[in-house]
Amino acid sequence: MTTQQWLEKGAYFEYKGQQIFYQEATNPDAPTILLLHGFPTASWDWHKIWPSLGQQFHLIAPDFIGYGFSDKPEKHPYSIIDQAALCKELLLQKNITKAHILAHDYGDTVAQELLAQFLEGSLNFEIESLCLLNGGLFAESHRPRLIQKLLLSPIGRFLSPFVGKSSLHKNFKRIFGPNTQPTLEEIDEFWKLVDYNNGKKIFHLLIRYIPERRQYRERWVSALQNNSIPIRLINGPKDPISGQHMVDRYRELISNPDVVVLENIGHYPNTEAPQALLKHYLEFVTKS
Repeated sequence: MTTQQWLEKGAYFEYKGQQIFYQEATNPDAPTILLLHGFPTASWDWHKIWPSLGQQFHLIAPDFIGYGFSDKPEKHPYSIIDQAALCKELLLQKNITKAHILAHDYGDTVAQELLAQFLEGSLNFEIESLCLLNGGLFAESHRPRLIQKLLLSPIGRFLSPFVGKSSLHKNFKRIFGPNTQPTLEEIDEFWKLVDYNNGKKIFHLLIRYIPERRQYRERWVSALQNNSIPIRLINGPKDPISGQHMVDRYRELISNPDVVVLENIGHYPNTEAPQALLKHYLEFVTKS
Protein backbone atom coordinates (compact mmCIF):
# COMPACT_ATOMS: atom_id res chain seq x y z
CA MET A 1 0.00 0.00 0.00
CA THR A 2 1.37 3.42 -0.92
CA THR A 3 1.31 6.41 1.40
CA GLN A 4 -1.26 8.03 -0.88
CA GLN A 5 -3.57 5.02 -0.51
CA TRP A 6 -3.00 5.11 3.25
CA LEU A 7 -3.96 8.78 3.31
CA GLU A 8 -7.12 8.16 1.29
CA LYS A 9 -8.27 5.43 3.70
CA GLY A 10 -7.63 7.51 6.83
CA ALA A 11 -9.44 10.29 8.68
CA TYR A 12 -8.76 13.33 10.86
CA PHE A 13 -9.64 14.51 14.34
CA GLU A 14 -8.97 17.83 16.03
CA TYR A 15 -6.39 18.25 18.77
CA LYS A 16 -5.54 21.70 20.18
CA GLY A 17 -6.85 23.33 17.03
CA GLN A 18 -4.74 21.10 14.77
CA GLN A 19 -5.84 18.41 12.33
CA ILE A 20 -4.44 15.02 13.30
CA PHE A 21 -4.48 12.13 10.85
CA TYR A 22 -5.27 8.62 11.99
CA GLN A 23 -5.88 5.26 10.40
CA GLU A 24 -8.53 2.90 11.70
CA ALA A 25 -9.56 -0.66 10.93
CA THR A 26 -13.00 -1.12 12.42
CA ASN A 27 -13.78 -4.60 13.69
CA PRO A 28 -16.96 -4.51 15.82
CA ASP A 29 -16.65 -6.09 19.26
CA ALA A 30 -12.98 -6.99 18.70
CA PRO A 31 -10.28 -5.89 21.17
CA THR A 32 -8.58 -2.59 20.30
CA ILE A 33 -4.90 -2.14 19.50
CA LEU A 34 -3.42 1.37 19.61
CA LEU A 35 -0.38 1.46 17.30
CA LEU A 36 2.25 4.14 17.91
CA HIS A 37 4.86 4.91 15.26
CA GLY A 38 8.47 6.06 15.39
CA PHE A 39 10.64 9.01 14.41
CA PRO A 40 10.68 10.45 11.76
CA THR A 41 7.95 8.54 9.94
CA ALA A 42 4.25 7.90 10.63
CA SER A 43 1.43 5.38 11.03
CA TRP A 44 2.11 4.07 7.50
CA ASP A 45 4.95 2.14 9.16
CA TRP A 46 2.32 -0.43 10.17
CA HIS A 47 0.86 -1.01 6.70
CA LYS A 48 2.52 -4.40 6.14
CA ILE A 49 0.90 -6.00 9.20
CA TRP A 50 -2.31 -3.93 9.13
CA PRO A 51 -4.53 -6.24 7.00
CA SER A 52 -3.71 -9.35 9.04
CA LEU A 53 -4.06 -7.62 12.41
CA GLY A 54 -7.30 -6.01 11.29
CA GLN A 55 -8.91 -9.43 10.79
CA GLN A 56 -8.80 -10.05 14.55
CA PHE A 57 -8.65 -6.60 16.15
CA HIS A 58 -10.00 -3.09 16.03
CA LEU A 59 -6.94 -1.03 15.05
CA ILE A 60 -6.32 2.67 15.53
CA ALA A 61 -3.07 4.44 14.68
CA PRO A 62 -2.49 8.21 14.77
CA ASP A 63 0.19 10.22 13.06
CA PHE A 64 1.61 12.18 15.98
CA ILE A 65 1.39 15.95 15.65
CA GLY A 66 4.33 17.08 13.53
CA TYR A 67 4.51 13.74 11.72
CA GLY A 68 3.17 12.18 8.54
CA PHE A 69 -0.18 13.55 7.38
CA SER A 70 -0.93 15.43 10.61
CA ASP A 71 -0.50 19.19 10.94
CA LYS A 72 3.05 20.36 11.55
CA PRO A 73 2.83 23.75 13.27
CA GLU A 74 6.09 25.59 13.87
CA LYS A 75 4.85 27.07 17.13
CA HIS A 76 3.83 24.05 19.14
CA PRO A 77 5.22 22.67 22.45
CA TYR A 78 6.31 19.33 21.02
CA SER A 79 6.84 16.80 23.80
CA ILE A 80 6.25 13.17 24.68
CA ILE A 81 3.66 14.18 27.28
CA ASP A 82 1.82 16.21 24.63
CA GLN A 83 1.80 13.24 22.23
CA ALA A 84 0.42 11.05 25.03
CA ALA A 85 -2.36 13.62 25.53
CA LEU A 86 -3.08 13.41 21.79
CA CYS A 87 -3.52 9.64 22.07
CA LYS A 88 -5.83 10.07 25.06
CA GLU A 89 -7.96 12.58 23.12
CA LEU A 90 -8.25 10.25 20.13
CA LEU A 91 -9.40 7.32 22.27
CA LEU A 92 -11.79 9.60 24.16
CA GLN A 93 -13.38 10.78 20.92
CA LYS A 94 -13.67 7.16 19.78
CA ASN A 95 -15.20 6.05 23.11
CA ILE A 96 -12.44 3.48 23.58
CA THR A 97 -12.02 2.55 27.25
CA LYS A 98 -9.39 -0.17 26.98
CA ALA A 99 -6.68 -1.06 24.48
CA HIS A 100 -3.55 -3.05 23.82
CA ILE A 101 -0.58 -0.93 22.73
CA LEU A 102 1.94 -1.83 20.00
CA ALA A 103 4.70 0.77 19.76
CA HIS A 104 7.96 1.45 17.93
CA ASP A 105 10.88 3.83 18.58
CA TYR A 106 9.46 7.30 19.46
CA GLY A 107 6.14 5.56 20.06
CA ASP A 108 7.81 3.42 22.74
CA THR A 109 8.49 6.55 24.78
CA VAL A 110 4.92 7.79 24.33
CA ALA A 111 3.76 4.35 25.47
CA GLN A 112 5.98 4.58 28.56
CA GLU A 113 4.33 7.89 29.49
CA LEU A 114 0.86 6.40 28.94
CA LEU A 115 1.86 3.45 31.12
CA ALA A 116 3.10 5.81 33.86
CA GLN A 117 -0.24 7.63 33.79
CA PHE A 118 -2.11 4.32 33.86
CA LEU A 119 -0.22 3.27 36.98
CA GLU A 120 -1.02 6.66 38.56
CA GLY A 121 -4.70 6.23 37.78
CA SER A 122 -4.80 9.33 35.56
CA LEU A 123 -5.24 7.62 32.19
CA ASN A 124 -8.67 7.62 30.57
CA PHE A 125 -8.37 4.07 29.25
CA GLU A 126 -7.13 0.71 30.50
CA ILE A 127 -3.90 -0.65 29.00
CA GLU A 128 -4.42 -4.38 28.50
CA SER A 129 -0.94 -5.20 27.22
CA LEU A 130 2.14 -3.46 25.83
CA CYS A 131 4.45 -4.63 23.06
CA LEU A 132 7.56 -2.56 22.34
CA LEU A 133 9.73 -2.67 19.22
CA ASN A 134 13.19 -1.11 18.86
CA GLY A 135 13.33 2.17 20.77
CA GLY A 136 15.22 4.20 23.35
CA LEU A 137 13.66 2.69 26.47
CA PHE A 138 16.67 3.62 28.58
CA ALA A 139 18.35 6.98 28.01
CA GLU A 140 21.76 5.59 28.97
CA SER A 141 21.59 2.90 26.27
CA HIS A 142 20.23 5.01 23.42
CA ARG A 143 22.79 5.77 20.70
CA PRO A 144 21.51 8.62 18.51
CA ARG A 145 22.85 9.07 14.97
CA LEU A 146 25.04 12.05 14.10
CA ILE A 147 22.18 13.80 12.29
CA GLN A 148 20.06 13.56 15.47
CA LYS A 149 22.85 15.07 17.53
CA LEU A 150 23.27 17.91 15.03
CA LEU A 151 19.53 18.63 15.00
CA LEU A 152 19.63 18.88 18.79
CA SER A 153 22.52 21.33 18.71
CA PRO A 154 22.24 25.15 18.41
CA ILE A 155 22.60 24.83 14.63
CA GLY A 156 19.68 22.40 14.41
CA ARG A 157 17.10 24.93 13.26
CA PHE A 158 19.43 26.06 10.48
CA LEU A 159 20.18 22.48 9.47
CA SER A 160 16.56 21.27 9.27
CA PRO A 161 15.77 22.84 5.86
CA PHE A 162 18.71 20.98 4.31
CA VAL A 163 17.65 17.52 5.40
CA GLY A 164 16.66 15.67 2.24
CA LYS A 165 15.69 12.29 0.85
CA SER A 166 19.32 11.35 0.22
CA SER A 167 20.27 11.91 3.86
CA LEU A 168 17.21 9.92 4.97
CA HIS A 169 18.26 7.08 2.68
CA LYS A 170 21.83 7.18 3.97
CA ASN A 171 20.73 6.99 7.59
CA PHE A 172 18.09 4.31 6.99
CA LYS A 173 20.65 2.10 5.24
CA ARG A 174 22.75 2.23 8.40
CA ILE A 175 19.96 1.30 10.77
CA PHE A 176 18.25 -1.45 8.75
CA GLY A 177 19.53 -5.04 8.83
CA PRO A 178 22.17 -6.19 6.32
CA ASN A 179 19.74 -8.39 4.39
CA THR A 180 16.58 -6.29 4.80
CA GLN A 181 17.61 -2.94 3.38
CA PRO A 182 14.84 -0.51 2.38
CA THR A 183 14.00 -0.42 -1.31
CA LEU A 184 14.18 2.82 -3.25
CA GLU A 185 10.38 2.74 -3.43
CA GLU A 186 10.15 2.49 0.35
CA ILE A 187 12.57 5.38 0.78
CA ASP A 188 10.39 7.45 -1.57
CA GLU A 189 7.33 6.65 0.56
CA PHE A 190 9.10 7.34 3.85
CA TRP A 191 10.30 10.67 2.47
CA LYS A 192 6.79 11.66 1.40
CA LEU A 193 5.70 11.27 5.02
CA VAL A 194 8.55 13.43 6.27
CA ASP A 195 8.22 16.07 3.57
CA TYR A 196 4.41 16.37 3.70
CA ASN A 197 3.44 19.93 4.72
CA ASN A 198 7.17 20.80 4.64
CA GLY A 199 7.74 18.69 7.73
CA LYS A 200 11.52 18.95 7.64
CA LYS A 201 11.23 22.55 8.85
CA ILE A 202 10.35 21.26 12.35
CA PHE A 203 12.87 18.41 12.60
CA HIS A 204 14.82 20.32 15.23
CA LEU A 205 11.64 20.62 17.32
CA LEU A 206 10.61 16.96 17.05
CA ILE A 207 14.04 15.74 18.11
CA ARG A 208 13.58 17.19 21.59
CA TYR A 209 12.34 13.80 22.74
CA ILE A 210 15.95 12.69 23.19
CA PRO A 211 16.75 15.03 26.12
CA GLU A 212 13.24 14.29 27.45
CA ARG A 213 14.27 10.66 27.81
CA ARG A 214 17.01 11.76 30.16
CA GLN A 215 14.76 14.20 32.02
CA TYR A 216 12.01 11.64 32.67
CA ARG A 217 14.22 8.57 32.80
CA GLU A 218 13.19 7.43 36.27
CA ARG A 219 9.47 7.94 35.60
CA TRP A 220 9.50 6.03 32.32
CA VAL A 221 11.78 3.19 33.40
CA SER A 222 9.93 2.65 36.67
CA ALA A 223 6.70 2.38 34.68
CA LEU A 224 8.17 -0.67 32.91
CA GLN A 225 9.45 -2.11 36.18
CA ASN A 226 6.43 -1.60 38.42
CA ASN A 227 3.34 -2.85 36.64
CA SER A 228 1.20 -5.94 36.38
CA ILE A 229 0.26 -5.90 32.68
CA PRO A 230 1.85 -8.22 30.10
CA ILE A 231 4.82 -6.57 28.32
CA ARG A 232 6.87 -8.02 25.46
CA LEU A 233 9.93 -6.55 23.74
CA ILE A 234 10.44 -7.57 20.10
CA ASN A 235 13.81 -6.33 18.90
CA GLY A 236 15.96 -6.23 15.78
CA PRO A 237 19.49 -6.67 17.18
CA LYS A 238 21.34 -5.25 14.16
CA ASP A 239 20.00 -1.79 14.98
CA PRO A 240 22.92 0.50 15.99
CA ILE A 241 20.53 2.86 17.81
CA SER A 242 18.54 0.49 20.00
CA GLY A 243 19.49 -3.05 19.05
CA GLN A 244 21.24 -5.82 20.98
CA HIS A 245 22.70 -3.41 23.55
CA MET A 246 19.16 -2.23 24.38
CA VAL A 247 18.03 -5.85 24.77
CA ASP A 248 20.91 -6.50 27.15
CA ARG A 249 20.01 -3.46 29.25
CA TYR A 250 16.32 -4.45 29.23
CA ARG A 251 17.22 -7.87 30.63
CA GLU A 252 19.30 -6.21 33.35
CA LEU A 253 16.55 -3.86 34.51
CA ILE A 254 13.27 -5.74 33.95
CA SER A 255 12.29 -8.71 36.10
CA ASN A 256 11.26 -11.85 34.19
CA PRO A 257 11.64 -10.11 30.82
CA ASP A 258 9.63 -11.35 27.85
CA VAL A 259 11.99 -10.71 24.93
CA VAL A 260 11.97 -11.87 21.31
CA VAL A 261 15.07 -11.18 19.21
CA LEU A 262 14.63 -11.18 15.42
CA GLU A 263 18.01 -12.28 14.10
CA ASN A 264 19.69 -10.04 11.48
CA ILE A 265 16.87 -7.46 11.66
CA GLY A 266 17.54 -3.78 12.29
CA HIS A 267 15.64 -0.79 13.62
CA TYR A 268 12.36 -1.29 11.69
CA PRO A 269 10.99 -4.80 12.39
CA ASN A 270 7.56 -3.67 11.14
CA THR A 271 9.08 -2.94 7.72
CA GLU A 272 11.95 -5.43 7.61
CA ALA A 273 10.30 -8.56 9.03
CA PRO A 274 6.51 -8.04 9.10
CA GLN A 275 5.60 -11.73 9.07
CA ALA A 276 7.96 -12.61 11.90
CA LEU A 277 6.74 -9.61 13.87
CA LEU A 278 3.12 -10.58 13.26
CA LYS A 279 3.76 -14.16 14.41
CA HIS A 280 5.40 -13.14 17.68
CA TYR A 281 2.98 -10.31 18.35
CA LEU A 282 -0.16 -12.39 17.77
CA GLU A 283 1.25 -15.11 20.01
CA PHE A 284 1.68 -12.48 22.72
CA VAL A 285 -1.48 -10.40 22.39
CA THR A 286 -3.94 -13.27 22.01
CA LYS A 287 -2.92 -14.67 25.40
CA SER A 288 -2.76 -11.27 27.17
